[in-house]
Amino acid sequence: MQSNPNTYDALEVGQSNTIQRTITAEDVQLFADLTGDDNPIHISAEAAAQTRFGQPIVHGVFLLGIISKALGRDFPGPGCVAVNISAKFLRPVPVGSEISVEVRVAEKIEKYRHIKMKTYVYLGKKMCVAGEATLIPPGEGAV
Repeated sequence: MQSNPNTYDALEVGQSNTIQRTITAEDVQLFADLTGDDNPIHISAEAAAQTRFGQPIVHGVFLLGIISKALGRDFPGPGCVAVNISAKFLRPVPVGSEISVEVRVAEKIEKYRHIKMKTYVYLGKKMCVAGEATLIPPGEGAV
């Protein structure tokens, strides 16, 4: 196994990474099945058509899960541990949309050797989720 080079010492404020993902109706249904959150606004086109959004929208917590994936698998990647994740949901993401998730190093907290990351979800150029995460970055020898 290779170690992750994105250690506390190696990470720099301003570094970022962006991933894209299309969220399908099947993804949303699976999330609803796993969590039990089967609110019709997420899984029923008929019910969602009667709402202000007019169509099914992705669970906000599902979007946080994709942010978690971006942090834990992509950047800083394997070996990091989330201490805190917070977010504001600014606009809905319709089911079937392609999103971009950006994570950016915002601050290094020397006292605890933690990294504060800014996190964003975009639909096209429109920001849908804005938040931050505090992480214990990968250590030397982490997977």
